[in-house]
Amino acid sequence: MTNETTRAEYCVVACAEAWRDAGEILASPMGTVPTIGARLAKLAFAPDLLLTDGEALLIGDVPAVGAPTQVVEGWLPYRQHLALVATGRRHVMMGASQVDRHGNQNISCIGDWARPKRQLLGVRGAPVNTLNNPTSYWIPKHSSRVFVERVDMVSGVGYDRAAAAGPSAMRYHRIPEVISNLGVFDFDTADHTMRLRSLHPGVTVEQVLEATGFELAVPDEVPFTREPTGDELRLIREVIDPGGARNREVPA
Repeated sequence: MTNETTRAEYCVVACAEAWRDAGEILASPMGTVPTIGARLAKLAFAPDLLLTDGEALLIGDVPAVGAPTQVVEGWLPYRQHLALVATGRRHVMMGASQVDRHGNQNISCIGDWARPKRQLLGVRGAPVNTLNNPTSYWIPKHSSRVFVERVDMVSGVGYDRAAAAGPSAMRYHRIPEVISNLGVFDFDTADHTMRLRSLHPGVTVEQVLEATGFELAVPDEVPFTREPTGDELRLIREVIDPGGARNREVPA
């Protein structure tokens, strides 16, 4: 096994870190790399994390991507899933067709809502997610078309809109991280605008700024995303994703 870490594997580790010290909550990853990341977290450093089969079963094992579970721990129908969301016992990692500096996310449409150029998924559960439990975002292709000055429609609620809605909207609102194929971002600034937290090795600050459509907070010293341990690489390559699905989502 080569020790050279791929960009996809740095992304997996960054996603896994979102669930570090999460305790006994439900991980809801959306996308291949976040799914691998949640399973890595479960095996490597977050043993109490709850995983599902992506439908309605709580699973007790950590199967490879695309493989069926062998250990069913419980039944999680939609109504019980919603109860978890409403009580904050869940950390979801969603995708985003657009995201702005305040963390507002769009997965509904591109263009004016009354006459959109492109119809997307729809708002779905994004408002409830963002107001009730931690919501992070995974963006496999960082570009100024995704990281925009202003989203065309708000699906997931950002810090500015949560603040404008008042204390009830802010009580459980939290966007821990935005992870892309270029780096990791958070909102740990005085005005809760997006900040570059780490660069994936091989990426420069200039590349990130060029691919971002708004002014990004950049510290004087930006660290690199941490290296996976040897055991974590083994888990990614041999146990969780032996078929290499991660490399199709984030090509080398």
